[in-house]
Parts: sequence; structure tokens; C-alpha cells
Amino acid sequence: MKIYTKTGDKGTTALFGGTRVPKHHLRIESYGTVDELNSYIGLIRDQDIDKKAIESLIRIQNELFTLGAMLATPPEKEVLKNGKQRLNIPKITTVNIELLEKEIDTMNLDLPQMTNFILPGGNQTVSFCHIARCICRRSERLATELNENEKLTPAILEYLNRLSDYLFVMARKLTKDLSVKETPWIPEKEN
Repeated sequence: MKIYTKTGDKGTTALFGGTRVPKHHLRIESYGTVDELNSYIGLIRDQDIDKKAIESLIRIQNELFTLGAMLATPPEKEVLKNGKQRLNIPKITTVNIELLEKEIDTMNLDLPQMTNFILPGGNQTVSFCHIARCICRRSERLATELNENEKLTPAILEYLNRLSDYLFVMARKLTKDLSVKETPWIPEKEN
């Protein structure tokens, strides 16, 4: 497979199914941001964290590739004229979302109750989680905008929403695992 095709030299790219769109198209921004998120999750995975977390992050990275493929497929190209599915790719489903929820609940069991918002930081690995969480939220915002123009499979939005929660709780878990102190946000009082 050749890396450069030169087909995008004029600022367009092809979606699954062959439709060409500008590289700044909202659909491209949506799955491009999912790709950015996936790269940051890889950065978290490369840190000195427990094996179970690494396995979970690898699964999530694979799910993000699936989600990106779903975003890269315009609705009119998902199904052939004879009603059969055009692309034989897996889909994000409630099973993926429920697994994130289960992992969130498990991680949360050992964490102190939150009484304030928490300032991101305290450790590089924890900070990477917070950056990934913010990218996930941006991805979710782009996907919700895309959904207003072209209806997406609801599981896409649900998954991104739950994944940002997962990344927040993982940041808290890593804070505890790495013996880092959480810094609460305490708003300054006006004089």
C-alpha cells in the first residue's frame, strides 16, 4: 500500500464509499479528532501504569478506530441499493458503552468521594489523561454538531460521552495509584 496517493493535494479527501469532501468538512473534523484522541490514549498506555489499564486502553483504541470508521461513512453510503450493508466493519454498540460504565464503577470504588472540582495535573501521566478527556469532549462536540446535520448512530454520541467520564475517573485512579495529591478547585472569594 502506497502511503501517498496525491488525491488530496487539492484539499479534498474521500469518505468511505468514495464521496469526496473538503478536508475541513465537519465529518473529517469529527473522525480526525477521534484519531487525535486515540493518539493521546496511546500516550497514556505508554506510561508506567498497571496491566489491566493498558489492556483496557488497547480495547478502547480499537473501539475508537471502529467509531472513526462509523464517522467516516456518510449515511447514504452505509447501505447498498439492495439493502445490504456496504461496509463490513464492526459497530459501536451498547455493549461497548456498558463495558466503559462497568470499568468506571470499578475504578470509582476505591476513590475518595469528590467534594470539589479537581484541577488537572499533579503528575505527567494524570495530565495526559486530562488532555485525552478534553480531546474526547471536543470530539463529542463535533459529533453532536454533525448529528444535527446528518443523523449518527446514537451509540457514537453515547460512547464519546461515557469515554470522557472514563478518562476523568482514570485520571483520578492514576492520581491515587501514583500517590499524587489531588488539587481541588476552590474559587476565590470576591473582596
